[in-house]
Amino acid sequence: MKVLVDTNIVLDVILKRQPFYEKSVAVFRCVDQRLVCGCLSSSAMTDIFYLLRKAMRNSADVYPIMDDIVSIFSIVPVFETTITDALALRWKDFEDAVQFTVALENGITHIVTRNEADYKSSNIHCLNPTDFIAHLKSGNASGC
Repeated sequence: MKVLVDTNIVLDVILKRQPFYEKSVAVFRCVDQRLVCGCLSSSAMTDIFYLLRKAMRNSADVYPIMDDIVSIFSIVPVFETTITDALALRWKDFEDAVQFTVALENGITHIVTRNEADYKSSNIHCLNPTDFIAHLKSGNASGC
């Protein structure tokens, strides 16, 4: 199973945001153990770096965290077509449209996010961390 992990899940883990931390860590563990193929979009990586630097106020502290992230997740590209296709969707949240389009372009079957409602127009399964873990436990994952 190939999953795109949304930016909010990554930030929940790195910034230890409560009450989301434990469920989001469980998603990371599944990816780290290769129970699923976990992906992040290249645009999410720039967003994550920016938001971490803003929260931590020091780029030097952010780089090792980013190194850890890329050791766990595959980074999938954002192309010009990704942007033009996402723009054509005219979703309220453009970043979510980009994430959805990246998933389509890369054969990703699920998006793990806390903002499921933002993907209501999606034909890709969108699950919050709790539902995602339950989905895996029900035997619906084929590994990486």
